[in-house]
Amino acid sequence: MTDSSPLRIDLLTREYPPEVYGGAGVHVEYLARELRRLTDVRVHCFGAPRDEPGVTAYPEPAGLAGANAALRTMGVDLEMAAACAGTDVVHSHTWYANLAGHTAKLLHGVPHVVTAHSLEPLRPWKAEQLGGGYALSSWIERTAYEAADAVIAVSAGMRRDVLAAYPAVDPDRVHVVHNGIDTAQYAPDHGTDVLTRLGVDPARPSVVYVGRITRQKGLPYLLRAARELPADTQLVLLAGAPDTPEIAAEVEGLVAELRATRTGVVWVAEMLPKPEVIQVLTHATVFVCPSIYEPMGIVNLEAMACETAVVATATGGIPEVVAHGETGLLVPIEQAADGSGTPLDPERFVADLAASITTLLADPSTTATLGKAGRRRAVEHFSWDAIATRTLALYRTLRG
Repeated sequence: MTDSSPLRIDLLTREYPPEVYGGAGVHVEYLARELRRLTDVRVHCFGAPRDEPGVTAYPEPAGLAGANAALRTMGVDLEMAAACAGTDVVHSHTWYANLAGHTAKLLHGVPHVVTAHSLEPLRPWKAEQLGGGYALSSWIERTAYEAADAVIAVSAGMRRDVLAAYPAVDPDRVHVVHNGIDTAQYAPDHGTDVLTRLGVDPARPSVVYVGRITRQKGLPYLLRAARELPADTQLVLLAGAPDTPEIAAEVEGLVAELRATRTGVVWVAEMLPKPEVIQVLTHATVFVCPSIYEPMGIVNLEAMACETAVVATATGGIPEVVAHGETGLLVPIEQAADGSGTPLDPERFVADLAASITTLLADPSTTATLGKAGRRRAVEHFSWDAIATRTLALYRTLRG
């Protein structure tokens, strides 16, 4: 096959629009869009039927109704693998689709590329969510990574994590290709209609969080830090999809406590359309990412593209995105070595988080400068067209 010959690429993913709830789904959406300009792309995803050409969705097999969630996932994966006949490369995203990619590799004799968005060994709290299914998800991920022809890490920090979690993986097969951002779509929106509907006062400073309610996203630490913020600060939480009833109850209790002592605590539990999130991000004085595990943190890029200063945990791939003192502030953290990411000194982490947020709230001029620098960085270093070109070049090396 010559370098100019078109390749058929099959992208395998749980999430795909409109059913997107995390960074992996955002990644696949834009990667597919850009790759289509360069080659033949088919997308296989979970859920309801899609009308988009070249996209096939798979419901959970009826025969597995009521089974453990990991088993239902495996059932979908086998159907996806069967449908990859005729492809040149399969590319799977997250453990939910890794079995589909690995099986397609064996069945059809094609290279399998895995993108590492997160790692099961670094999310041990998922045992709460999946029960015995966590052992299955961990086995699927390990098997796929160790047999993959290439692993794409979305940050250098994630590359280190992959090699630490799976030492049998050849380091030469692990390539860093950062996540990207569509800076035409994610751009400042100075309208206020969405804010008005949500009950956010554009005249008051606001601290904004966008993300799922899961241990790795660290929302409870932000809620504790919010106790120390200036009284006129609004806290805007675009936060839903709790992983477990336990963390849902913890967040509900902390929000109720804040509302009892201060005004301007706005919690939106349903997922908002992108344009509405963009308006909220644009008007944020500070965007906060309190994650204790984050391979890259695409949400930081989204905030930066909206010219918003960021306060984020100095963990995982976040320091590769947020330039400390240039586009925001990084909060130091010492973490347990058990894979959970738990702060060794939670009170110190909360205090440092509160102090960093307060520093930016107290200096609107500097905060605005950081926000403008953040957009420049997003535009110059994280464009999706460059990411797609690099990814296609990797596919070609695997096909020869």
